[in-house]
Amino acid sequence: MLQIQPASKPPHSPYPILNLGFRIFFSGGALFAIVTMLLWSAIFMGKTALNVTQINPFYWHAHEMLYGYAMAIIAGFLLTAVKTWTGIMMPYGYRLAGIFGFWLIARICWLILGLGTDSIGFWLFAALLADILFMLTNAGAVIKAVMAVKQYKQMGIISKLVLLTLGNGLYYWGTLTAEQDYQRIGIYLGLYLVMGIVLTIGRRVMPFFIERGLSYDSDTEVKVNNSAVLDGLSLLFFLIFMLADIFYPNPYLVSLSAGVVALVNGIRLAGWYQHRLWQKPLLWSLFIAFLGMCLSFVLFALQPWSVFRQLGISHSIAVHALTLSGIGLMTVAMMTRVSLGHTGRSIHAPPKTVTAMFVFMILAFVFRVLLPLVAFEHYTLWITLAQTAWIGCFVLFCFSYLPVLAKPRVDGLFG
Repeated sequence: MLQIQPASKPPHSPYPILNLGFRIFFSGGALFAIVTMLLWSAIFMGKTALNVTQINPFYWHAHEMLYGYAMAIIAGFLLTAVKTWTGIMMPYGYRLAGIFGFWLIARICWLILGLGTDSIGFWLFAALLADILFMLTNAGAVIKAVMAVKQYKQMGIISKLVLLTLGNGLYYWGTLTAEQDYQRIGIYLGLYLVMGIVLTIGRRVMPFFIERGLSYDSDTEVKVNNSAVLDGLSLLFFLIFMLADIFYPNPYLVSLSAGVVALVNGIRLAGWYQHRLWQKPLLWSLFIAFLGMCLSFVLFALQPWSVFRQLGISHSIAVHALTLSGIGLMTVAMMTRVSLGHTGRSIHAPPKTVTAMFVFMILAFVFRVLLPLVAFEHYTLWITLAQTAWIGCFVLFCFSYLPVLAKPRVDGLFG
C-alpha cells in the first residue's frame, strides 16, 4: 500500500530575531560594543571601582573585545554561514536563544567586574561557566553540521574554535590564579586565532563579493586573481608569526614572519583590486580593512627593533592596528552586508548611513594608531577620540540595522 509521507514541518521561532544566528548575535554584539567601550573609557580614566590588583584592566578590555564582541560576531556569522555551506539547519528559536543567553550572562558578569564589586570570585566563576558553555555550544553546533556532511575542508575553522575555547580557559585560569603569563597567552592566542578566522573567511568571501558586486551592474563579468601559493604562504607564515610572538619573541623570527604575512597579503589584495570598488561602500570597506591588516603586520615587523620603538612603533600600536582593521572595520563591513543579504534585502542598496559607519571606524584607526606616532604628547586625547569614533560607528549600526535584524525577511522566507 502506498504511504504518503507528510511534508516536513517548516522551521519556526517565536521571534524573527531568533530565526538565524546572525540576527541575535549581530544585534547583541553591536549593542555590547557600545556598552563595553563606554565602560572601558570610564575604567581607562580611573572612574570605576575595578579592583586592579586582581583584574588587570588592560586584559579586561582585551578579553571583552575578543571573547565578548569578536566571538559574538564570529558565532553569528558561522551559525548562519554553516547552514549555507552544509545545507543543514543551524540552531534557531529557543535553542539559539540558549546559546546567546550563555554569551549574554558572561558579558553581564564581566561588566559587573569592570564596574567594581567585592564579590569578584562569584562573578568570575559565573562568567567562566557561562563563557565556556557559550563557546562549547557554539562550536558543537558548527562541528555537528560539518561532520554530518563530511565537509572536512572546514576543519581549519573547527580547530580554531576549539583552540579559542582553550585560550579563553587559559585566561580564566590565569585570572583565578593571578598568573599574568596565562592571561597574556589566553589573550594573544585568542587574538591571533580570531585573526586567523578573519583571514580564512576573508580569503573565501572577498573575491566572491567583489566579483558579484561589480558584475551586478556591468556588461562584463568581473574576475579577480587568486593564488593557491599565496594562500599557503599566508597560512604558514601567519602560524610562524603567531607562535613566535606568543611563545618565542625572537625579533628576527617575528620580523621575518610578520613581514612575509604583510607582503603575501598585500600581493593577494592587489590581485583583488578593481577600481570600481570605490563606488560601493560594502566593497571598499572590506578592501580598506584588509589593507589595514597588511599595515599592521608591517608594524609588527618593525616594532621589535629599538630604532623603530624610538619612533613610537610599539607592540601595542601594532596590536591595535590589527584589531581595529581586522576586527573592527572587517566585522562591521561583513555585518552590514550579511544582514541585508540574509533578510532578503538588496546588498546593492545599503542604508545611506553605512559610509559614515565605515568612516567612523577608519577614524578610530587613525586616532588610535597613526596620530600617537606623530603627536604622542596628546595620547589621552587620541584614545578618547578613538573610543568616541568606535561608539559612533556602532550607534549608527544599531540605528540602521537593528530594525532590519528584528523583522521577518522581506520575501517571506524563514531566515
